[in-house]
Amino acid sequence: MKKTEYADYKYVMQDTGALYLGAKYSYGELMDNEAVPFKLKAVLNHYVLKEASPDTTLESQLYYMEPEGFLYETFRQLKMKVKVQMMAEKKNMFGQVKTAYQEKIFPLKDFCEINLARKKASGMMLQEIIISKLGLMTFSV
Repeated sequence: MKKTEYADYKYVMQDTGALYLGAKYSYGELMDNEAVPFKLKAVLNHYVLKEASPDTTLESQLYYMEPEGFLYETFRQLKMKVKVQMMAEKKNMFGQVKTAYQEKIFPLKDFCEINLARKKASGMMLQEIIISKLGLMTFSV
C-alpha cells in the first residue's frame, strides 16, 4: 500500500537574499531535506530542537508563538518574515464590499504581536517562512 504525503506548502527555494520554506514542513522533515542549507540545519539542531519537537510544523510553532522566549529570539535573529493569507474586505468600483483572501508578509515581531483571537477571526493561514540569508550568515552557532 502506498503512503500518500501532503506536499502542498512543503518546499525550499532560495534567491540571492532569502530562503523560502513552505509552512507545512516539520522540523524533522527540514533536517532530512537535502535542499535545506547546512547552516539552517545547524541552527535548528543546536537551538530550535532543544525547545520544540521534531514533529512540530513551522506553521503551528509560529501561529501560536508569543513575542517572548528563546525560540522567538532565535527566529528574530534570523530576520524571519511570515507570509500569510487572510480575509480582507475590498470595495469594487461600484462601492460594494466584497471579502476575499489577500496575501500579506509580516515581520516576525508584527506577526507575533497579533493576538490569537484576531488571527482566527481573520482566517489567517501561514503559507511561507522567509529567512534572510544575511541573518542566517551572521548567526553564530
